[in-house]
Amino acid sequence: MRCFNIICVNVIVCLSFILTGTTTFGMKPTLPDSSKSNDSVVDESTGEPFAWGDFTWLNGTNRQDSALLDSKYFTGTVVTDVNYNYSFNRPIDHTNVGSTATFRANEFDLSFVAFGGDFHYGHARGRLYMQFGTRATGVPRNDLSVLRGQFQLDNAYRYVSEAYGGYHWDVWHGINLDVGIFMSYVGLMSYTNFENWSYQPSYTSDNTPWFFHGARLQTFPSDRLKVELWLINGWQTYGMFNEEPGVGYQILYRPQEYISYVFNGYYGYDTPANNSRLRVHSDNSFQLRYIKSPGSFISKAAFSLTGDLGFESGGGVTPFGGSGGPKQNFISGMLYNHFWFYDEHLAWNIGGGYMQNPGRYLVLTPTGVGGQVFTENPGDKFNAWDISTTLQYMPDEYVTWELEFVHREANVPYFAGHGGVTSPNGYTNTPLTPDWTPDLVKSESRLIFAFLFRM
Repeated sequence: MRCFNIICVNVIVCLSFILTGTTTFGMKPTLPDSSKSNDSVVDESTGEPFAWGDFTWLNGTNRQDSALLDSKYFTGTVVTDVNYNYSFNRPIDHTNVGSTATFRANEFDLSFVAFGGDFHYGHARGRLYMQFGTRATGVPRNDLSVLRGQFQLDNAYRYVSEAYGGYHWDVWHGINLDVGIFMSYVGLMSYTNFENWSYQPSYTSDNTPWFFHGARLQTFPSDRLKVELWLINGWQTYGMFNEEPGVGYQILYRPQEYISYVFNGYYGYDTPANNSRLRVHSDNSFQLRYIKSPGSFISKAAFSLTGDLGFESGGGVTPFGGSGGPKQNFISGMLYNHFWFYDEHLAWNIGGGYMQNPGRYLVLTPTGVGGQVFTENPGDKFNAWDISTTLQYMPDEYVTWELEFVHREANVPYFAGHGGVTSPNGYTNTPLTPDWTPDLVKSESRLIFAFLFRM
């Protein structure tokens, strides 16, 4: 009940902001003439949500405007993501630390291969996406709920990226009720790198959920607005840590083709062995396409801005410090600017982000590192920032080649140094010398070369 009251207040506040029609900075952005003429062509005949505009420019959204593997009852998808991630730290065990996009360093890595699709018949609907590659073990390893109880949930679900069944009602512009495992919206960027402007997500995305397990209710009061409610096991957890499920919401609003707002919220008591500690998280993004000029040298330009504010309260911690215990909060942001050239066959992205996380309750624990080396005690400070620049070559709508440089820094040793994080000689099955510790350093620079395919 306490979670339900909080979520209702947040939904009402966000809805009141949206329904007033106010845009960022209280004014409508000025657009080139070509964008004005294209945005004025609106297809209101179908009533399908967001079908009236072209939103393939958005960060975290598929740029393909049609499905190749489509039929009356099934729409299929195949994704392949291979990268060569060169770390200038050259860890001897080829292990990358603190990332959910790259897991191996200085070698070729099949990071993600997925296949599946959407089933649709009448009002019944369903989706199944299988996943393989290093992401199938790299992402589930961050879920400690699998240690509670039996049946090896990490093995049972790790090869499934998304799977649900549901039902659609022809009310308003649609209502959907689905149950299963869903890809998370929190943090703006997509689980599938083919849909993102950059390859290595900033901390705002990397340290927030990639999946939810439970039920969701999607409502579309208009073809420009979605209000979605979640009832889930927890914050990126296959199982439930304590006795209460987590709850959350998303509000997605696109008043014009060149603007997108999204507001996400989460509330849950999911700290392991501490059922009195509440987690609250708010994730909000704004995206604006400010150039649309087909045939010009710069055919499109857009930026995305994301800000997150979260905290934990109770059970020995307080949100921002005080008599109840050390501070435990999460403040982060990321900003990207993306340019498309030569009729969108080339693109350049530049941006970065910052995270402040005292208590480290959402920091990805360095791979293979025990709690004595990288502690996660209440109040332990973790401040980090990153910058990246990315070049994309898109010869057609099915293939993307990427070259990215990313630099990340933290206030404490966190990234894999040359000595690696497994053993003195880089192997995991050799005895460790008593005085050896993982080689963690405060910064890293990487070059990422990636091939992305989607059909």
